Amino acid sequence: MGAALAINVEEAVGELIQLVSFNLGDEEYGVEVLKVREIIRMPNVTRVPNTPYYVEGVINLRGKVIPVMSLRKRFSLGEAEYDKRTRIMVMEVENELMGFIVDSVSEVIRISASEIQPPPPVVKSGVDQECMSGVINQTERLLVLLDLEQVSSQDERRMLTSVTI
Repeated sequence: MGAALAINVEEAVGELIQLVSFNLGDEEYGVEVLKVREIIRMPNVTRVPNTPYYVEGVINLRGKVIPVMSLRKRFSLGEAEYDKRTRIMVMEVENELMGFIVDSVSEVIRISASEIQPPPPVVKSGVDQECMSGVINQTERLLVLLDLEQVSSQDERRMLTSVTI
């Protein structure tokens, strides 16, 4: 299992896990609820020069500067217009707050740890697929679990968290 969930599935078979599910295009993703600090509507984002293409910039959240990344761009899903459902999920990644732009946030779900399957080997070999920590296959739904520590490199996080407005 990836670091995002930090759970040994064999040891936690009956354990319930809470996830926040969100959408990027037609796909549904999930992250551990304990990583999410807050979910906010799209504020004005201040651009920052010389950052990777998927970094939208920074926001000021109650006096704290938070770097903001577009998960659509990060996963090469194409751009989409921001609308009334677009949200920034402010999450803790290795003790730093980061904002992740998503198309919409769906719900908080509870699943058994035993429902989490490892990513298929074919999918796992892709560059961006290292961000996946698992897959949940429910009857009408396939949910991809993200490993937030893999979404951006340690050097990128260090550079982004040192930015000031």
